[in-house]
Order: sequence, then structure tokens, then C-alpha cells
Amino acid sequence: MKHIWPIFRREFAAYFATPLAYVFIVIFLFAMGAFTFYVGHFYDNSIADLSVFFGFHPWLYLFLVPAISMRLWAEERRTGTMELLLTLPVPLWATVTGKYLAAWAFIAVALALTFPIWITVNYLGNPDNGVIVASYVGSLLMAGAYLAIGACISATTNNQVIAFVVTVVVCFLFCVSGAPLVLDFFRAWAPLALINAISSFSFLTHFQAISQGVIDLRDLIFFFSLIALFLTANVVVVDLKKSVG
Repeated sequence: MKHIWPIFRREFAAYFATPLAYVFIVIFLFAMGAFTFYVGHFYDNSIADLSVFFGFHPWLYLFLVPAISMRLWAEERRTGTMELLLTLPVPLWATVTGKYLAAWAFIAVALALTFPIWITVNYLGNPDNGVIVASYVGSLLMAGAYLAIGACISATTNNQVIAFVVTVVVCFLFCVSGAPLVLDFFRAWAPLALINAISSFSFLTHFQAISQGVIDLRDLIFFFSLIALFLTANVVVVDLKKSVG
């Protein structure tokens, strides 16, 4: 932890050193509010819960999280500061983890600022706050999985636009892998074991299970395993780039 903390502190402070962080938070909160109250017709549903609010998270994260992750390594490589960063007396795994955790913490701050929506639903009715807490946990884990994928992809290029587009595509595939349209395509020729395996990689399946208020160990294992897998790949990619460079 002593190696991770300096990197985390440096990266997290960097987010708020420029107006970009505040612009992102404003866009994030505006999008969450607009989709919940206008697109989702929150007031018209006459139900005191936040299912509409959390229902849009996978799709909003699909564009907002890659916007954060695209700069994690691509910007370092483009500006030439990556070499300086890697010369610090800190293990590579700690650098990767510290940068990732700082970005995840920034997303957590943005997510926490949606609390007025939670207050609103409690003012209007008597929601199951346990379900809401579980949904926030699931949302943060899902955002962490998006971010880990984006960080790994960002390490492969110095072009932020490419990193953004590829991350959106990969995360979209993870989202829809459990959709009936996708599974019906495989049912025509694939064995049941393969279909179940494809379905198990769906972000939507695991997030929706948690958002029902049941934090299943299998869903936690899925998200944390995916995060660990892509962070490990991130370390390997950066190490290879360092060797080649």
C-alpha cells in the first residue's frame, strides 16, 4: 500500500487540478438527472424506487467511463511523461493500481454526488434503502470493470480517440453478451455450455442481480476477477511498451 498511495494521491489530485474534472462531473450529473426524470419518466411511474435511475447506468457508463480511462496511459505516452513515471522508485504493478484506483475514486465521487436523487425518492415515498445501497455498490463495481478495460486499452496506444472508441466497443460487447438477441444467434449452432459461458460475461446480468438487493458472492467474484484480469493485462502491456521503447 505504501507504493500505491503516492501514485494514487498524485493522480487523484491531478483530476481536480484542471476544469476537465468539474466539466465531467457536471455532465455526469446532468445526464443522470435527465435520463432519470425525463427519459425515464420517474414521476410518472408513481413508484418509490430508483430502478429507473440505475437502469440507465450501464449505458451512460458506456460513454462516460471510457472518457476517463482513455487518458490514463495514452496521455502519458503522448506527452512523454510515461518514461518519467516509470522511472520512479515504485513497482510497475503499484503504478498501474494507483492510477486505476485514483480514476475509480473519481468516478465514486461523481456517483456519490447523485445523492439528491436518493433524497428525492425518500421524500416522495418509502423506498427499500437496502436495495438502493446494493444498487450503488453494483453500479460502482460495474464502473470499475469498465474502467479496468479502458485502462488496459489506453496502455496500448497514444491516441485517446482510439482508446475511447475501442473501449466503448469492448464494453458494449460485455454488456450485450447476455441479451436474448445475442444468445439466440448462438443457440442455432452452439452447445449449451458455450451459451451459458457467453451469458455469464454480461455486465447487465450481474448488475441487475445486485440491483435487486441481493449481493451474491458470484457477482462480486465476477467483477473483481474481471478487474484483476485487465489490471494484470495492463501491467503486461505497459511493461512490453517500456521494453520496446
